[in-house]
Amino acid sequence: MFKKDSLVLGVLYGLALPSLAFLVVDFIMSHVEVLKKADLLYIGCVALNFFSFNKASKKYQEQTARGIILATFICSAIFAYYKLNQH
Repeated sequence: MFKKDSLVLGVLYGLALPSLAFLVVDFIMSHVEVLKKADLLYIGCVALNFFSFNKASKKYQEQTARGIILATFICSAIFAYYKLNQH
């Protein structure tokens, strides 16, 4: 279905890890009162893409790495929109 080095696969990788991390962090933040305003945890979810990007770069999968970076920008834009429209 996907070749090993593809932009689409990189975007999927880049969206999967932060999405899973976001769900875990959101669950934790809703149950721990001290962490209710800890936005750094959400930024950490997006920063997790660095590890995926690093792995793809070391394997010389250029298109996959580009997809991960694209997904990182998408996640960052969603985070910024979420924070700017929060009341």
